[in-house]
Order: sequence, then C-alpha cells, then structure tokens
Amino acid sequence: MSETAPRTTAPHRRPRRLALTGALATLLGACLVNGVLPAEAAETPLSRSGKATASSSERGDLSPSAAIDGRDDTRWSSAFGDPQWFQVDLGASASITKIVLDWERAHATAFTIQTSSGGGQWKTIHTTTAGKGGTQTLNVSATGRYVRLNATARSSEYGVSLWEFEVHGTGGSTATPRPSASPTRTSPGATPSATPTRTSPGTTPSATPTRPVPSQTPSGPGGDLPKGPVPPGAVRVAEFVAECPYTHRLPDDPIVVPGLPGGSHMHSFFGNTTTDADSDITSLLKGGTTCSPRTDLSSYWVPTLYSGDKPVEPTGTTFYYLGEGVRDELMAKTRPLPLGLRIVAGNAKATKPDASSNARWSCLHAGHVGSSKDFVECPSGTMLESYLDFPHCWNGRDLDSADHKSHMSYPVNGACPASHPVIVPKLRQVLRYPVSGDPAKFRLASGPGFTMHGDFFNAWPEAEMERRVRDCIRPIVKCGADGTP
Repeated sequence: MSETAPRTTAPHRRPRRLALTGALATLLGACLVNGVLPAEAAETPLSRSGKATASSSERGDLSPSAAIDGRDDTRWSSAFGDPQWFQVDLGASASITKIVLDWERAHATAFTIQTSSGGGQWKTIHTTTAGKGGTQTLNVSATGRYVRLNATARSSEYGVSLWEFEVHGTGGSTATPRPSASPTRTSPGATPSATPTRTSPGTTPSATPTRPVPSQTPSGPGGDLPKGPVPPGAVRVAEFVAECPYTHRLPDDPIVVPGLPGGSHMHSFFGNTTTDADSDITSLLKGGTTCSPRTDLSSYWVPTLYSGDKPVEPTGTTFYYLGEGVRDELMAKTRPLPLGLRIVAGNAKATKPDASSNARWSCLHAGHVGSSKDFVECPSGTMLESYLDFPHCWNGRDLDSADHKSHMSYPVNGACPASHPVIVPKLRQVLRYPVSGDPAKFRLASGPGFTMHGDFFNAWPEAEMERRVRDCIRPIVKCGADGTP
C-alpha cells in the first residue's frame, strides 16, 4: 500500500477543477488531431452509487451524501469534536484497489481506513497519525462491502470535512444498496466485535449501521424520557430545523433593554413579525411568523450588518436545533426548551477577538477558508456566513438572568455541569449575507465582527417543542422543518 504526497487545498476548488478540465480538453484535442484517443476514460468510483453515513454532520447541507456525489462544490463536515467516522456502503462486496480522500482544510491528522463484509468485523487497511490534508490517494488491496474512515484527531477547532471520498475497484452494486445485515457501529479506534448487530424481534436489519444501545441508564435530572422510534433509513443525526427569514429592523432589544424603544443599537429580527421593545411571551404567542414551520413563533435577532453605511440583511437564515456537545448516552435526558426561555450568545461588548466566543465568520462555498472570530475576506461568487452556537445546559429554574447568560452554560467534557444539569437542544444560528470582498468595509451595529451576538426568545408551542425533542433529539434522528425524519 502506498500514499501519494498530499497537496495543499486551494481556497477555491472550482478554478482547480476548471484548470484540469481545460488541460483535459487540450489533451483530447491533441489526441484527435493525431488520430489517437486516450487509452482509458476517467474511472467512476464505486462509491458514487453507494450510500454514505457518518457519526455526525455540522449542519443539514453538509451531509455525508455530499462527499460521494462527484461535485466540487459540496462536502461533508462533522460536528466539532473527536472522534468522528464516515462510511460508505457499496451495496455488495467489492475488490478495492484505491481510496481517494479529498479533504477540505478542516482535515484529520490521525485516522484509519477499515473495510468490512458485515457482521461487525472490520479490517484496518490504512493508518496514519501525520495526515496533512489535501488530496490523498491510498493504493490498497482489500475486499468488503463497507469502507469506513475513523478520524481520531482534527487539524483545527472545527470538525473534519471531505469534498469527496472515493472508493475505486471492481464489484459493488450500481443500484441503490438493498437493506441487509449491517456491521455493528464501533467507536473509532475501538476493537471491532465479531458479534453481529442485534435487532428486535420482528424487525428487519437496516443497511445503515445503528448507534449502539447505551450500556448504562443515564443519571441526573429526568433520567430516560420518552422518545420516538427510529424509522428505517433515518439519518442518525439529532436535529430539527427552522428556516426563519428576515422580518424587520429596530433599535430595540426586549431581552437586554425591555420596555425601552430605541434603547439599543440596531437589530435585525427573524421569525416573529411583532417583536419590539415591549415583546413578552404573551405577545409573541399572538404574533405572526416568517418561520418554516409556521408553528415556530420564536423571535431571533442579531446586530445589523452594514457594508459601508448600507444595511445588509441575510438571505439565508437557518436555525438548527441539535443534540450535540453531550455524549450519546446522555441524549435520552434532553428536555424541551422551556416556553419563554431567553438566551443571549456572543459578546456585544468585546474589544478583541475572544477565543472562547462561539461566534465565527466564514465564506459559503469556500468551506472554512479564512474562518475567524472577525470578518473574513470572501472571494467573488461566495457569501459571508455567520455561525453562532448558543449554550444548551440550563439551570432548570430561571427563564432569564441578570446578565442574560448565567442561567445557561455550555457542556464540559461531553456533559452538562452540576450547576446547569438540564440538557436542552442546542440552537445553532447560521446566517448568510449576500456580500463578499474586503472585510474592512463591513461593520456590525455593535462594532467589529468579533462583537457578533445573537438573542433568542423561545415561543415554540410547548407540544410542538416536546414532539420534536421526543422524535428527533432523544432517538438521534435527523428531522426536517415539519419535525419528522
């Protein structure tokens, strides 16, 4: 087995692909002029017709399937933690001769590649603890239906991300893989078990590996709570979403300066259409919404972004509710966000980029290129993105606090601290602004890019929030805006 030297990932993949396309066209033209055709056409990877699954996805549009679609503008990206895994089901046994990993800049520095024919038995065919990213071609000699990447160390604070994961060889299936007994999911680095996955009587094993049943009953407030079933073929990511477009702009803040119109810097509001300085849970529940689903009456707001003196509103406004940051065996204790809960994330008064801040800026269609706590320069054709993760450990008592933060906390070492023992879904706010270029022309109403912050006033009807936590978060299932897988 050999590994080619990795290349450095360019900030933009498309010029590289176009350059290769141009070179190929020139080569073909020369061959035709001389009456000679190339010896062979480009090889189609077996993985192209396979099925991809993963331990996690950073968000909905960065799903595992994006890393086997053959496109240069889509990718898979994991949650921000170690370890992570990515797996392809080839549909049938194959003779595997080559594996190509085309990393985004957020790559794995330590990983293994394993193959399996099912039954929970895995064979390691490649190991490295000095991965440098770029495009890595692994020449191998192996057989199996399943090919798995186990990433145990990351190159950055972000997750691990692949533009493409290609499996080459012969065999496999050109049709959609049929359900069959699947390998037992093992943690990266763990010793695979020879025992086949157990299924409940009367159920049909799925081609998608299932998460292991927790070996112990979660302790702490609530213990195990009711959770919905895992539908066949469900994507095993604990998530539901709300798409809530921009509604209006006001210098109001009903959390920080309630009852004082004009008492704040300018804010851009999303979701509830009635939000102003006097908003409370009663008024929000009577208001309208731009959200999909329409049942989400919550209000979300951020400091307005300006390009020069012109306000710019995001054209992409996605609010992800995630089961992240705590260990899988604790997920069954997740409780609904309480009606009326108010949370502020980020620091509006920051005087410099704060490493502890959960806000960051990057460029859509350019991966994490230049990702930073402050504004980044996005190339033409991309968009400026803002990510913000809200804390999701609650003290179980207060819907707000004097600083609007103390009643909430972030997890520590995969669990909520004793001071904030109640796990609730993590809100991740992703905003995409239709601007690019020199970051010096951008500012927030609160100041530089590192003052980015977000406010959330929960007005989900209690039954709707409970249903989504029961059916999506606790069983670890990816749901859409309607709250179903």
